[in-house]
Amino acid sequence: MINKVKGSEDFESTNFIIFLHQWRKPLIYITVAAFVAAVIFSSPFFITPMFKSSVIMFPTSSNSISKALLSETTAENQDILQFGEDEQTEQMLQILSSNKIRDRIIDKYKLMEHYEINPESNYKHTKLYNTYEDNITFRRTEYMAVKITVIDKDPKIAALIANDIAELLDSTKNSMQKERAIKAYRIVEAEYLKVKSEVQQMEDSLTRLRELGVHDYESQAEMINQQLAIELARGNKSGVKALEDKLNVLAKYGGPYVSLRDALEYDKKQLSVVKSKFDEAKIDAEEVLPQKFIVNSAYEAERKSYPVRWIIVLISTLSAFVLGVIILAVLDSLSGYNKKKRLMST
Repeated sequence: MINKVKGSEDFESTNFIIFLHQWRKPLIYITVAAFVAAVIFSSPFFITPMFKSSVIMFPTSSNSISKALLSETTAENQDILQFGEDEQTEQMLQILSSNKIRDRIIDKYKLMEHYEINPESNYKHTKLYNTYEDNITFRRTEYMAVKITVIDKDPKIAALIANDIAELLDSTKNSMQKERAIKAYRIVEAEYLKVKSEVQQMEDSLTRLRELGVHDYESQAEMINQQLAIELARGNKSGVKALEDKLNVLAKYGGPYVSLRDALEYDKKQLSVVKSKFDEAKIDAEEVLPQKFIVNSAYEAERKSYPVRWIIVLISTLSAFVLGVIILAVLDSLSGYNKKKRLMST
């Protein structure tokens, strides 16, 4: 039985070889025609060559400049030299895909005209955005970096767009953060100026009380009472009268002095805290740091990345050959079937 199956397979193989030999000329014509057509239609006259440029970069781990540089309790993930992780990478990808960056690139390089999109078309923006997304892509690498890839018919434009997108990341993210940082700065500034004004008013009031003779209520009261006892023991009426006048001043202004002094001490501590927050908010509102670490910048490609002509030619030629074999096999089978049918009818 095994010999029978083997013989059958050999027979089928032999039949296939005979079939190829029988139809060799049509198959050669089909294959050569497909080869020539693939060579012609994959040429620059029919398919525009596309060039690819890429930028690879890592996000930073810190967002707040003040916390990274001034805070005494800086965490590891706030180190300005630390690379970002998953969260920062996802944020970077989302910002790169934003319409703020897309629209600025479109305007700068006049991509409507560059992509040869009819400005009178009813769906011009849809076509423009779809072409933009097809030609400009962002993805996360296996090392948590972000890769910007731009393909274009002009290798110089591809490199310029890739590098510009990387640069726009900084201005776009900083702009988003500045809007919030400036509002925070205004709030802290108002609080700082308020506490500072209150402290100044208290200091002015204490200066006035010192001019009236109240310098240190507790120590003054103790010393005057001691001296008053001595003067009373001596019977010095004028001395007693002078000391009693001082005690009257202390009695009148001592309470306000103590209240102001204690309140001033508390408010000065608050002012110190608010001042540090104010300084941090001011730095965040006025200063900027790069939001990325560039690993590879884009450069002008010397060779096209699309189309790969040899692959197109190979696949087209093989496909034409296989399709030709199938069609000829079907025709051959139909021809054999019709012959058998005629023989049976006779």
